[in-house]
Amino acid sequence: MPEDIEKVKLKINYNFKNKALLREALTHRTYAVENSLSYDNQRLEFLGDAVLEIILSEYIFQLYPEAKEGELTKMRSAMVNQSSLANLARNIELGAFMITGKGEKENGGCERDSTLSDLFEALIGAFYIDSNLETVKEFVLELVKKEFPEPQKLLLDLNPKGLLQEYSQKKWNEPPLYEILSVNGPDHAPVFTVEVIIDKVRASGTASSRKQAEIEAAKNAIAIISESDPGSF
Repeated sequence: MPEDIEKVKLKINYNFKNKALLREALTHRTYAVENSLSYDNQRLEFLGDAVLEIILSEYIFQLYPEAKEGELTKMRSAMVNQSSLANLARNIELGAFMITGKGEKENGGCERDSTLSDLFEALIGAFYIDSNLETVKEFVLELVKKEFPEPQKLLLDLNPKGLLQEYSQKKWNEPPLYEILSVNGPDHAPVFTVEVIIDKVRASGTASSRKQAEIEAAKNAIAIISESDPGSF
């Protein structure tokens, strides 16, 4: 059984006036189908997505007055992607309140990123209808500032290999060199260790695939370069 939805107010510091609206926000479509309900949380999810976009767009617009449109768009995308929103949902233990069908619950739906992301958006949509934009903004930004204290750094996670290559080409007119240092583990679960070399900087990364190991190596190289050349990324 899900947690008593009345306890949601303790997680978001807000007491819903319309309890039916809150219940709708927490109702997964599998429960609606199993119980022949006329509603689920998908419409509120649609609204919540738009509300989050407004709040976060304004936030990063004011936070980074020198950032260009493309950079702002990428930052916002990183903040509202499935994984990011799922983490925000986990931070307030929102999955415990989800009203879901038996099959979805047995398959771990309450902890799946896609489900938690949708659930968070639905909650925001309901929160907005029951209160106002300023109240929702206060709640969202409190969560966001804890999860993403420096939103600009999210750009490094989007395409670290591309960022490193762009830096290397601009500074030395040559791309980074990636080399496999080792492949360990059984055939069905190999572990790759890759080193990236960029001028005098060397950094390594380890992962279950060569591609991901290269990404980890690029991230580590960026961290090293950023220390000696602040503002380079």
